[in-house]
Amino acid sequence: MRHTARKRLVAGVLLGLLVALSSIGISAAIPSVSALTAEPHHDRTLKLINYFVERYHYRKTKLDDPLSSQILDRYLDALDVNRSYFLANDIEFFESYRYELDDYLSARDSEPLFSIFNIYRSRVLNRIDYALDLLEKPFDFSVDEVYPFDRTEAPWAIDTADLDDLWRRRVKNDYLILKLEDKAHSEISKTLKDRYQQQKRRILQISSQDVFQIVVNAYMSAIEPHTGYFSPRATENFKIRMSLSLEGIGAVLQAQNEYTVVQRVVPGGPAELEGSLRAGDRIIGVGQGDTESVVDVIGWRLDDVVDLIRGPKGSIVRLQIRSDPKTGNSGSRVLTLTRDEIKLEEQASQSSLLEVRDTEQIRRIGVIDIPTFYVDFDARSRGDADYRSTTRDVRRLIRELEDEGIDGLIIDLRGNGGGALAEATALTGLFIDSGPVVQVRDARGRTRVNRDPSDDLAYAGPLAVIVDRDSASASEIFSGAIQDYHRGIIVGEPTYGKGTVQNLIDLDRYSEDPEQQLGQLKLTIAQFFRITGVSTQHRGVVPDIVLPSRGPDLPYGEKALENALPFAEIDATTFSRFSSDHPAYDLDQLRKIHNARVLSDPDFTYLADLREIDLPLAQVTEVSLLESQRKEDRDHREGEQKRMFESLKQAYGYDDPTEQPAEVLPRDAVLLESARILAGMSLDTFEGRLVVQRIEPGISPLNDAHSDTPSTDQ
Repeated sequence: MRHTARKRLVAGVLLGLLVALSSIGISAAIPSVSALTAEPHHDRTLKLINYFVERYHYRKTKLDDPLSSQILDRYLDALDVNRSYFLANDIEFFESYRYELDDYLSARDSEPLFSIFNIYRSRVLNRIDYALDLLEKPFDFSVDEVYPFDRTEAPWAIDTADLDDLWRRRVKNDYLILKLEDKAHSEISKTLKDRYQQQKRRILQISSQDVFQIVVNAYMSAIEPHTGYFSPRATENFKIRMSLSLEGIGAVLQAQNEYTVVQRVVPGGPAELEGSLRAGDRIIGVGQGDTESVVDVIGWRLDDVVDLIRGPKGSIVRLQIRSDPKTGNSGSRVLTLTRDEIKLEEQASQSSLLEVRDTEQIRRIGVIDIPTFYVDFDARSRGDADYRSTTRDVRRLIRELEDEGIDGLIIDLRGNGGGALAEATALTGLFIDSGPVVQVRDARGRTRVNRDPSDDLAYAGPLAVIVDRDSASASEIFSGAIQDYHRGIIVGEPTYGKGTVQNLIDLDRYSEDPEQQLGQLKLTIAQFFRITGVSTQHRGVVPDIVLPSRGPDLPYGEKALENALPFAEIDATTFSRFSSDHPAYDLDQLRKIHNARVLSDPDFTYLADLREIDLPLAQVTEVSLLESQRKEDRDHREGEQKRMFESLKQAYGYDDPTEQPAEVLPRDAVLLESARILAGMSLDTFEGRLVVQRIEPGISPLNDAHSDTPSTDQ
């Protein structure tokens, strides 16, 4: 009774609010569109979600007032993270829901959140109409003013006049970006009009199911960042993503404000083979074939952009790409890609051979690049004797490299976001005789130990593992185990820090109507722990030798995600560390030699210079609308980048201005330095074996030989 009465009261107040705000001009020109409401099956979906979250989520969560408050914040962020649509009056009114949403969601009622969305949609339509009107007036680019493109921490607009000024600058910036690309006024005007009209059509095409997905994901993300809900349409896209034939081009895409942004490029896909698409790039246009015009997709829904990009194997798609604005590069480029499925052979592990000088000797270092932890589950379940997997391929590659004669081996896990847990465990087993690899604790607090499934040792020689900030999950299990066993040296960047396990629950199985699809729930059900008892969550794996990186040192990975599970520890499990008859290397000495070498290395000097100019750009939140200033900034940045590259060329003897060494420079500095580090170990005396140096449960894992490794929290 109390809930129903409050629901009727709030619905009435919402209607009154819209009438009142319209009467004082705050919501003037709100288009007349039908309000979106929850559908009947959403009640059943919420009931199932509440049930599974309460019983099986790793983080014990109660749907109460504190969680309600977080849900409201995340929902408003999902709708208007850049604070460009809602007014302060709207936010003030929404505060009435702050400690009420838990009651509604417990009662399987999402209508208040639909009401908020309807206000949001009205605000968006109002802003688009205003933007279209602005295109009828000239802009003065000699006025010294700025456009704040990042308003995530800015105050909400006080009134319509405040919002009008923000949008005037926004449209002016959209115009200036195209003007700096030497576009004519008529072309700029047409492009922007088409863009804004398309945004208007898209916001009007949003369905109740789309809103429900936003609602539930605000609820789920308030619990933990890797828990989420997929609507029936999103479920289809998720399955495609998991099959590694994503969007027909091999790129993981995500929506950020009104842009479709490349989250990462999938190894072995058309985009990776083309070579110029980068994480952070924005897809602003899509064209079909060689001749069809490119359609501006700024403001489109992610699903609709995906539909344009996806197509039959062998067909051509053209992507208009613009770099992240924080790079300062406002120009765009067009990539022509031939759609294809990502071939297993191209995403499989690959080997190569490096030769590096160690004092007076040439050392041959084998390299195995592992882009993901894969396994052909179908072939394995059929009993095929030759099914493909990471472990099987790496075992074969080790044999081939040893036949060529190698002095050491590098496992390259850069960019490897994980994959099959069983493969991470089995791969570790190639480098140890036997023993535990990872501990997994479930929501009930029960811990199981996953062990090396075989007793044979595929490689006992000197070993290095390269990781970076995108190495996650299964990559962290493997590199963490190698480090804990003292089996090899870890080099690179601290890893991502994702130490949780998710499971997909098909809600359609519980539908009361066989014809009604409910979607899928991705639920965090467990947490990984290293055999020393240290979690990979949040901290990741810290390398024994940390190498300088290309990007600025800004918050990244799990530790940068709001509401992520914290770092934790459990007891160590019993295991025996790997050792050698003679000390193979002095880690402190290797670090000292490495640090001295990096200071004079041309490749690392080039990376440091790039990082120096990128860091200020990564921290800016606004851009100048003064055309002369934008040109000056662009020319200065391009000049600095050219100067740095010329210095790199000269360092390697490319003095002839007609020479174009772009294909060989800059070199893979991290891989080369990792090979030098490995070559600097006493390889001739390395006779690895497992010794009886048992680590018993209960011993603090922070007091082992790697305790001098810097923590990512410092």
